[in-house]
Amino acid sequence: MKENYESLFTSREAAQYLGLAKITLDIWRSKGKPPAYIKIGNRAIRYRRQDLDDFILQRRVVEE
Repeated sequence: MKENYESLFTSREAAQYLGLAKITLDIWRSKGKPPAYIKIGNRAIRYRRQDLDDFILQRRVVEE
């Protein structure tokens, strides 16, 4: 399966996409909470758009 990594987001971009403060995303990551991320080398953190979309969909609430 070939994946498209053209749309990797930085932490700042991912936080903006989710409507969160960057520090919130950083804290969640340090605690091992979702969304999933990719670590490149020792410092570079990137997020796939699909992982961010999955994160959003998993939190969908439907009230009847």
